[in-house]
Amino acid sequence: MTSTPHHPDLRSQLETLATEAFRPELAEIDQLPTLDITRLMNGEDAAVAAAVAERLPEIAAAIDAVAVRMARGGRLVYAGAGTAGRLGVLDASECPPTFNTAPGQVVGLIAGGPDAMVTSVEGAEDSPELARADLDALALTADDTVVGVSASGRTPYAVGAVEYARSLGALTVGLACNRGSALAAAAEHGIEVVTGPELLTGSTRLKAGTAQKLVLNMLSTITMIRLGKTYGNLMVDVRASNEKLRARSRRIVALATGAADDEIERALTATDGEVKHAILVLLADVDGPTAARLLTESGGHLRAALAGAHG
Repeated sequence: MTSTPHHPDLRSQLETLATEAFRPELAEIDQLPTLDITRLMNGEDAAVAAAVAERLPEIAAAIDAVAVRMARGGRLVYAGAGTAGRLGVLDASECPPTFNTAPGQVVGLIAGGPDAMVTSVEGAEDSPELARADLDALALTADDTVVGVSASGRTPYAVGAVEYARSLGALTVGLACNRGSALAAAAEHGIEVVTGPELLTGSTRLKAGTAQKLVLNMLSTITMIRLGKTYGNLMVDVRASNEKLRARSRRIVALATGAADDEIERALTATDGEVKHAILVLLADVDGPTAARLLTESGGHLRAALAGAHG
């Protein structure tokens, strides 16, 4: 690797980060029996949920702010490099089948583009300009939210994405795994989940990656709950795109209504397989078009549509 003037600065930066700290007590981990290493790693992982728990107020505040904007038609955009970027792409890609979100409503940007999902794209994470170009391609608005994700909290791509999005008036969230991070400071909502030194020095796909996955799960899932994508703890907006999901759709309607199988089939047929509509048909005793109208009037919130039908 060729040296650049930035390397000494970057090395000194990394040495101050908890996620990069060296743990001398693990210096001979490779000499241990495999079961002992699994116990060590499992013990490390057990601490992650507690680190997330310390940041729940900040996470909740961010979710409420995101939900307000998404209710107005805004998008949720994750931006990160390496593991952080991949986790954002993963979370975004799971929203359409789980919550029937429109294509492009939840977006994952990874430094270096789609190729970076499976290979390392050299230099991409060091480019705030690349982040600006990726966001420009989305034609960002003030109703959108950009969540920068970076274990170190200093990755130029993630910090650049947040700074640029904020300059455009978008809501910004900075998710990092070190205290006093540039990323959290740059964002309107800073979330620093401090997971500490890794089992393998600097391998932030471990505890830091697990923490990021937990927080991204919360951001998308609870935002969707707030947007009426669920009814209780049922995924009433699930898109039945295969046999497993079609069976799950029937089960969700059954759990929500207690109706008999033949009634459920009739309701799903009358609503073109739309779970939320079928539940409304059964619980409010309305036809398919009426169910569709009530849900449109309630902004897709099933509880509000039921109240409207009974009102």
